[in-house]
Parts: sequence; C-alpha cells; structure tokens
Amino acid sequence: MRHFHQKTPIRLAEHFFSLIQWMNGAGVIWVFMLMFFICADITGRTLFDFPLQGVPEIVSFSLTACVFLQLAFAAQNSRLTQVEFLFERIQKNKPRSAQGLQLFFSTAGCFIFTVIALGAWPDFSRAFRTNEFAGVEGIYTFPVWPIKLVVFLGAAVAALGYLCQLIPQACKNKDRNSLNAEKWIVLFGIIGLCALILTATWEADFNDRTVGIIAITAVLILILLGMPIAIALLLIGFAGLGLLKKDFGIATDTLSLASQGTVSEYVFATVPLFVLMGLFVSVSEIGQDAFKVAQRAFGKIRGGLGVATVAANAIFAAITGISIASAAIFSKIAVPEMVKRGYTPRFSVGLTAGSSVLGMLIPPSLLLIIYGVIAEVSIGALFIAAIVPGILLAFALALGTVLMAWLWPGFVGNVVPEEHSKMPPGHPNASFSVLPVFLLITLVLGGIYGGIFTPTEAGAAGAFGAMCVALARRHLTWKKLWVVIGETGQITVTILFLIISASTFSRMLTLTGLPSDMAAYLGGIGLGLGGFLAGYLLLLILLGTVLDSTSILLILLPLVLPAVTELGGNLVWFGIVTVIGVEIGLLTPPLGLSVYVIKTSLDDKDISLGTIFSGSFPFVLITLTVTIILMAFPELSLLFL
Repeated sequence: MRHFHQKTPIRLAEHFFSLIQWMNGAGVIWVFMLMFFICADITGRTLFDFPLQGVPEIVSFSLTACVFLQLAFAAQNSRLTQVEFLFERIQKNKPRSAQGLQLFFSTAGCFIFTVIALGAWPDFSRAFRTNEFAGVEGIYTFPVWPIKLVVFLGAAVAALGYLCQLIPQACKNKDRNSLNAEKWIVLFGIIGLCALILTATWEADFNDRTVGIIAITAVLILILLGMPIAIALLLIGFAGLGLLKKDFGIATDTLSLASQGTVSEYVFATVPLFVLMGLFVSVSEIGQDAFKVAQRAFGKIRGGLGVATVAANAIFAAITGISIASAAIFSKIAVPEMVKRGYTPRFSVGLTAGSSVLGMLIPPSLLLIIYGVIAEVSIGALFIAAIVPGILLAFALALGTVLMAWLWPGFVGNVVPEEHSKMPPGHPNASFSVLPVFLLITLVLGGIYGGIFTPTEAGAAGAFGAMCVALARRHLTWKKLWVVIGETGQITVTILFLIISASTFSRMLTLTGLPSDMAAYLGGIGLGLGGFLAGYLLLLILLGTVLDSTSILLILLPLVLPAVTELGGNLVWFGIVTVIGVEIGLLTPPLGLSVYVIKTSLDDKDISLGTIFSGSFPFVLITLTVTIILMAFPELSLLFL
C-alpha cells in the first residue's frame, strides 16, 4: 500500500502531461484541417457556385479553441515569447535568484490562467443551459458551448501545468540550507513588493493617467526580467483594470471576454495559414533552388554570390512572409557557399542576416498582417503598398553588396566573378527549377490582387499549393508532415495568445486615456509628422534591441496610432514604415532574433554572435537609409493605391 501511495503522484503527473500532449495534438490537427476546410469553400464557390455555409464563423471560433488546446503544451515547453538576455546573466551570476524569478513567473502564470478559467466557467455554463448558438437560424447553426468549454479546460490545464512546476521545488528537503533558501526569499520578496505596490496604488487613489504610467513601467520591467511577454501583459492588464474600476470582478470578466473574443475573427486565420505555407515551402527546398538560379543569373558580377543571396531571399520572401525562416534556410545554403568562394565569414553571415528582413516586408508578410489587424487597415492594401518598398530595399542591399565588393575587399573578401554553377540533379534548366516559386507567387498574390481571394483564403490556397509542391518533389514524409503542422501549431498559439494578451493590456491603456492624451499632446506641440516619425523610428530600434517584432507592434501601436491619425499620417504608409523599422531590431544586439537564428542554424564555433552582429551592421545602415527614404517620400508606398 505504501508503495502504491509513493507511485500515485508520479502516475498522476504522467497522465496529466499525456493529457497536455493529447490536447496539443488535437489543436495541431485542427489548425491543419482549417486549410482543407477553407480550400473546399474556395473550390465550391469558384467552380460550382456552391460555397460552404458558415465557413468564416466556424473558422473564427476554431481559432480560439486551437489556441487554448495548445496553450498548456506551449507554456510547458517554454514556447511563449520572452526576453532572456538579462535573465541569463542573472542565472549565470546568481543562479538561486534566477530560480526565484522562475518560481515567480510560474506563480504569475498559474494565477493568470486560474483567473481566465474562473471567468470562462460562467460563460460556458450559461451557453450550455441556454443552448446558445452561432450562425443564421434556418440556414446553419452550431452550438458555442464546446468552444467555451475548451477555453475553460485549456486555461485550467495551463494553470495546473504551472502549478506542477512549483510543487517539486517546494518538496525539496535540501532547500533548508540558507544558500538554497535564497530563491524562496526572492520569490516571496517579489510577491510582497507587487502586493505592496498594488495596495498602495489602490489606497492612494491615483488618477487614471498615473495608473497607466505605472502599468507601462511595470510591464516593461517584468518583460526585461524574463517573464513571458504574454503573461506580463495579462497580469498587468488585469491589475490595471481592477485598479481603474475598483473591482477585480470586472477585470476577471474582461480577461475572460478578451480570451474568448479577441482572435475569433476570420482574418486571424491568416496567421496559421501563412506560417503553414512558409514551413511547407521550407521543407520543399525551394529556397535552395532559388539560390542556385540567382547564382547563375548574377555569377558574372563581382560580389555576384552576395547579390544572389539577396535575390534568393527576395524570391523566398514572396512565398513565405517570415524573416526567421529566411535566416534559418539561407544560413545553411548561402553562407557555406560564399565562404567556399572566398567571401569572409563575417560578410557572409552579415549579408544573410541583413537580407533576411525582406521576409517581413515583401508580401505576403506575417508582420503586415498583424499590423493590419491591429490598425484595422486593409491587409490587401498593405500588401500592395509593400511592393515598391520591398523592391527598393532588395535593390539597395544588392547595390551595397556590389559596392562593398569593389571598395571594401577587407570586409567582403578578395572575391572574383564566379562561374555559373550547375543546377541540382534532376532539374534540366533554370526555368523548371523556379516554376513552383512563380506558381505559388501567382496563386497567392495574384489571387489577392485579382480579387479572387481574401488574404485568409490566399493563405489556405498557398499552404495547400506549397504542400502539393513538397509532395511532388518527394520531400514531405509523414514524419516531416507532423513536424510541419506541429511547428505551425506552436507558432500560431504563440502569436495569437500574444495578441490576446496585448488586447487586454490595450483595453486597460485605453481606459486610462493615455493614448488620446499622447495624440493630443503631439498634435499640440507643433512637432509635426516628421519630428514624430524621427522619434518613433528611434523608439522602434531601441525596443528592437530587447523585444521581438510582434511584441513591439502589439505594445506600441495602441499608443501611437491615435497620434498618427491626429498628425494626418496615412495608416497604410505608416504600416510599411513601422514594419521595416521593426525589422532593423532583428539585427541589433542584444536580442537580434535573426542573428541568433543564424548562429543556431550554422552551429559553427568559429562564427560568434559578435561576428554576425558586426557583419550585419553595414546592412542595418542600408535598411535604415531605405526606411528614412520611405518616411520622406510616402508616395513610394502609395504608388499603386
């Protein structure tokens, strides 16, 4: 009997983590099936004039369910976005303090998911009792209580997952000595400080603006300490709402509503669909073929292999929309080839990092989609507006490469024009090699610009087309398929849950009145749109040193969009400037996400992070110059609108 009791907690833990894996698997498959569902609707509408009923509504509700099915798995596997550079330093110098911080993050995660679960349960109960449904009565209807149940279960399981991280630490007997007790001192010290600040703010009865300033300061501190960004936004958003309304019940309801309703819109399906498309493209090895074709085209130019890297990145960007994917792929394809041909490792990795930013500018761009959703601007208009800036940046990077090859051989390497390289086996000519690329570009962008597809439908069609290409090229096995859809699910839950969190924080900021005050202030001091943009670009670059691109958009845009409108700026043009400005942060230390991706992908001890950062600096300057040109001449972005 004693043996049974000792084994019972272990078995329960095993069953619990199996549940998390099963929930994640269900969410992953659900995301994948959305592609077929939307494609079936496109086919029925286009070929048979028989669209499927309720597709937008079903897809919208599905997104919320997919997020909460996979949320616990993402949290347990540290997939929620966080800034780690400061935390890593604390971990190196003060390991027990770092453990205390990690315990605090787990406590915060457990608390915030418990609040979401408590807020979601009454909604589920009401929907179940009243048989609440969505759709049009007499045409199509479906009950909504299963989705609300998934939200409750997902939040509850995520809370238990964080609780499971806390319990083993509390049960360690060796924590009795003073050295190991340090982490508990840190944990309870932080909790006590937070409680003290919350109580003092409640009792002091600060005005709404002061609460907003305290909230912004608190969320930035928590993010810099290493708390997952989504958890920090939710925690401070919840606390801020409670302080503003003097009622944490209202804050709980708001958190629940934001969790269930924020991403329940058809347009948010573009996120998983374009991610899925990009990953299928990566598996199909189209990037390698694009590089080989570009190498043949520019091989006679001094520095032509560098130009080929830029051109291949531009082509690849037109069918993926993710900078990180470009950085990962071309670090393996272009860097070894350039080094072998005499280019310096520093230039090779710097150019690969610099040209990877094209992935988020040239349409279809995932970052432009997120901007369009936040700013409530047409995603199709943003894609059209990005054409000229994307070509301009690609041309500037290529021109810079050629000039550096001639004028700065110490940096680039003593390179000579390359001979045309042979195409990969099985490809009789260059045209056949790039045919899938242009077919996908035509399918996605041609469908959007031609008015055949919405951006969401274009994502589904593009993902299906990319899957067919990967199958036709025999690069997609069952194992790779599961890896692709699994990674799609995790990237999706990371982005969409971050959007949910930022929405909660933005609602709180709106209640404080800070965004409208900022707009009125900037409009009244006579700074003008140009002065505002100069400060804004500097802020984007500074934030880019510590935050990822999506987080910057979600945190900053609710504050600045009212100011842009007040100053008379065009929100489509402002979106292009914002995205290219944010992308500079992918190349700047200490975070520099593209730089870290290249370092990880290369796995070369001779190429340090410092080498990649220094190598990418000239391309940061080129990108910054193009950004300033786009700021000065808005018509370049609005040429086709």
